[in-house]
Amino acid sequence: MPHPRDPGTFSTILHTEGPAAALAFLNEAVPHRYSAVYRLDGDKLQNLFLHDKQGEVRPEFLATVPFEVSFCQFVLRDGTFRTHDSAEDARLDGHPYQGVMLSYHGVPLIDDRGELFGTLCHFDVSAHPLADDEFELLEKAARILPAYLGNRVSGSAPPRSG
Repeated sequence: MPHPRDPGTFSTILHTEGPAAALAFLNEAVPHRYSAVYRLDGDKLQNLFLHDKQGEVRPEFLATVPFEVSFCQFVLRDGTFRTHDSAEDARLDGHPYQGVMLSYHGVPLIDDRGELFGTLCHFDVSAHPLADDEFELLEKAARILPAYLGNRVSGSAPPRSG
């Protein structure tokens, strides 16, 4: 029987099975290949956790992303960012990954001090919409995740694939 798609289930999975399983839960009902947690680290974003629906090892280009070419920059600037097809999204005109990373749906992660920690996102090299209820779950998960990460992720820990 599938898990209910709600923040309580996300929280239970996070605390009993860890962030890799929690990302897998978020990813299981969306069409996107990847779901990820990125931590803001100066002028770059460090991948802390990545779930790949295809079960592949994390590609190196997703391990560390320069802030100025990331789609995460728009999450941090605007509060959220959603594009189901970046090739058709005029907000991304001139961006080097427009038409390359086609779908991206992300929300900010704010730590317990109210400071920006990073982003939680679904993305894919294929164009995919994200249902509003799944985006709402992503937003609610982003309110739960930082407290867990703050207690368990050190800056020197290597990111793991999901």
